[in-house]
Amino acid sequence: MSSEVSRFARIRSGTVIDHIPAGRALEVLRALGISGREGYRTIVLMNVESRKLGRKDVVKIEGKLLDSREVALVALAALSATISTVEDFEVRRKVRVSAPDEVEGLLKCPNPTCITNKEREPVRSRFRRVGGRPVEYQCAYCGTMVRLE
Repeated sequence: MSSEVSRFARIRSGTVIDHIPAGRALEVLRALGISGREGYRTIVLMNVESRKLGRKDVVKIEGKLLDSREVALVALAALSATISTVEDFEVRRKVRVSAPDEVEGLLKCPNPTCITNKEREPVRSRFRRVGGRPVEYQCAYCGTMVRLE
């Protein structure tokens, strides 16, 4: 990384989401509901070199710490991601995301006739993990499978 990029890439405190598969940074931001209007200084690096992945994306969000629901959202969007908590320019905590065993209200069932997709039914989607790699989830209501890669 050039010194010019690294000068802008440092954050004082917040969250760094690293090891995102190349081209998926915007999907991670969308999953977190970050559009740029929230006021967070957000740095998005896309298609940077990575020894582990070949190419990767990185997202840095100044002033935002992720809660457990948001960590699950990152895992659903980028299973290879790591999340670091930064305080005073130092990494204080680093975790590798993992696919949750159960997901409620975070995935949309692709089955158009599923009760969770009915406008007049107040039912939140609920899935349970049934497969490892690739990760697969099954809808608790209709049994439809969803594969995450």
